[in-house]
Amino acid sequence: MLYYSCSYIFILMASFLCSTNFLLLLMLLTAIPLAIVISLESATPATNYYQFHSTSWLRESSKWDEVNHRFIVSFTDTGGLGVVHVPDNHNPKVVLEEVPVVNNTDFVGNGTCGVFIDRPRNRVLAAIADVSGNTYSAVAAYDLNSWERLFYTHLSSSGDGKSCADDVTVDAEGNAYITDVKGTQIWKVGVDGRLLSIIKSPNFHAKEWYNDIMTLNGIVYHPNGYLIVAHTITGTLFKVEINNDNKVSVIKVDSKLTFADGLELLSPTKLVVAGVTGVKLVETGDDWLTGSVVGRSPVLTHRFATAAMVKDGKVYINHALGMGYPKKKHIFVEAAFS
Repeated sequence: MLYYSCSYIFILMASFLCSTNFLLLLMLLTAIPLAIVISLESATPATNYYQFHSTSWLRESSKWDEVNHRFIVSFTDTGGLGVVHVPDNHNPKVVLEEVPVVNNTDFVGNGTCGVFIDRPRNRVLAAIADVSGNTYSAVAAYDLNSWERLFYTHLSSSGDGKSCADDVTVDAEGNAYITDVKGTQIWKVGVDGRLLSIIKSPNFHAKEWYNDIMTLNGIVYHPNGYLIVAHTITGTLFKVEINNDNKVSVIKVDSKLTFADGLELLSPTKLVVAGVTGVKLVETGDDWLTGSVVGRSPVLTHRFATAAMVKDGKVYINHALGMGYPKKKHIFVEAAFS
């Protein structure tokens, strides 16, 4: 089977994302026979899980909104955001329903990728990009109660070279940081939506050109005042000291994290790295100068794991690809680290 970053798959096949032929093409490209997919879909996950119906194929990122007891999901193929409410005493076999809350109006033709809940300011931020042509990137913020748009910041356009806003996080002051998976940079946007600066470093690049086709992907803000960012293809983790002239250093990890996608902090010393080849739990004892892989969790390979989130202290894996027609069924599965 060929393993690629799910974001890379999105770009290569973007013209097919909303077609009924997409699922068949995906199976052919990944060499997963239909019978195996049916078998995989028939199996019940060994851990807790949440299923929900949606209206399109791709849901690259999601976060658990504990206050409102719901998941917030991004619409990667059509653009926008949705919520999935979870009732008390939910039975995993009951399929939940996704409710759109942000429609794709001002950024038609672009998808919504990474999302982040900024709880102190009661808002959610979303990275927006032209995932097929890499000609446009933006970030938007929305009120968590009314879904009113608080700001919409244009980050790049066709005249600025290739770009693709992939993921977003927020620091203690409310500044947002958005990774550019094609432009190999991080945009910094103020709490009011004003573009403040761009973080670049030669360290962000892989040595081989073929490993630098897709670069900066998942990003988190650490409570000690720095960023942790992942390189998509190599899986290299970077520590970006935003209070020290944006110093970039490589976090030395004892195992490869190839095809890294979403990042999530489980605690100040434990980081979850999600990707199509599996989910890894990385631990540090020296404030992220180094790290060790202390756990691995399988994923639903045919559904493409792209992100992770924490709900009630447990890690849940976001699988991007929905199955079924006309309604697509998506699933979040609790990670089983071993």
